[in-house]
Amino acid sequence: MRLPLPQFTAQNRQPNHIAEVIETSTAEFLAQCLDPDDLSFPIMPPFGSWVKSAEEESGNQVYAIVYYASTSPIDSVHRARALGLSLQELREQQPQIFAMLKTEFRAAIVGFKPYSAKSNGVKPDAALIYQHLPPRPPQLHQAVYQCDSDEILRFTDRLDFLRTLLQMNGVPVDALVAAMLREVYGLRRADREWLVRAGRMLSLYLKDDYDRLRTILSQVHI
Repeated sequence: MRLPLPQFTAQNRQPNHIAEVIETSTAEFLAQCLDPDDLSFPIMPPFGSWVKSAEEESGNQVYAIVYYASTSPIDSVHRARALGLSLQELREQQPQIFAMLKTEFRAAIVGFKPYSAKSNGVKPDAALIYQHLPPRPPQLHQAVYQCDSDEILRFTDRLDFLRTLLQMNGVPVDALVAAMLREVYGLRRADREWLVRAGRMLSLYLKDDYDRLRTILSQVHI
């Protein structure tokens, strides 16, 4: 029996629903990945990938970038130990192992899309996106989704959020920015004009630290 979170079956989950917020703060949130129905590890979102969650009271859609992920035992007292078994052997001989582990990730908030219902009753404005911290982060137990390609492309048409990433403390900032650029560059099908624009923005924020800029851009490839 899986212990960490009461969960719906995979058939009842919305597309790209991968996790739930278990800790939240102004600039980031911690999420626990949902357990799969079969004997396997939860899907761990890649370093530098895009996720979103909601701030329910305002209706804001909050966007964030994954900067840390881990899998560890639910029991914080006892550490996992090496068993010398393949994943298939674990499933056959130690299936309880999968119920004793949790996968979590931290994501840095980089912007939000407000719920701005218009007075004439039409649907909320889906185009308006702010690239700064929202008034409030997602609440506890809010669903976390992987962003689809269209959302990522729309958000990264502007690049003001790069400043937020570069100002983060206690994380491998340069590697994070490079990973994010690498993903978006691939989604944009190697749009060199966009990458040059991103490089110019980074140069501005890095105050012409060309060594750092070169290191970041050298990691961007498809």
